[in-house]
Amino acid sequence: MFDNAGQDCCARSRILVQRSVYDRFMELLEPAVSGVVVGDPASRDTEMGPLVSRPHWEKVASYVPDDAPVAFRGGAPDGPGFWFAPTVLTPNRTDRTVTEEIFGPVVTVLPFDDEADAIALANDTMFGLSGSIWTDDLSRALRVARAVEAGNLSVNSHSSVRYATPFGGFKRSGLGRELGPDAPLAFTDTKNVFIAVKEAP
Repeated sequence: MFDNAGQDCCARSRILVQRSVYDRFMELLEPAVSGVVVGDPASRDTEMGPLVSRPHWEKVASYVPDDAPVAFRGGAPDGPGFWFAPTVLTPNRTDRTVTEEIFGPVVTVLPFDDEADAIALANDTMFGLSGSIWTDDLSRALRVARAVEAGNLSVNSHSSVRYATPFGGFKRSGLGRELGPDAPLAFTDTKNVFIAVKEAP
């Protein structure tokens, strides 16, 4: 979720967690987030670099105002650069951080009660590019994958892109498909031309 400082169209910016394990999940997530090494992208030790520009930094920061429901944050350098600390929010379900694309190192964590609740929450957005489903129940994985409105889903992994398979989204997450056998159709404008031909006398 913090790869490329969240500046990735497939970044997992919403984490939906079953309510019965929510508290334990947050306990485990906090040290993982605080341990993300933010710094110079040229350094081998760096795990996350800065945001790309001042305007983009301001956009991402607008999702985390002073009164934002911040659960915890990681660290970030104080020096020059558009640094933004890895941030975990626990907003309500209708907050814009849940329904919009932040495109930065900000993730929301929301509890769900059951499978139907998780699907409804996952689909309650205008976007639908990618996501992942984590479960030991294969039948559940298939049911949820069919129900979630996204173009790319992975089960028990974060894989989204393979050159041999179609890549693209649902709803406002783009048109057509890149990669795979469907790719040529996305780059093709089909034209139908009718020509009336007079026969020679």
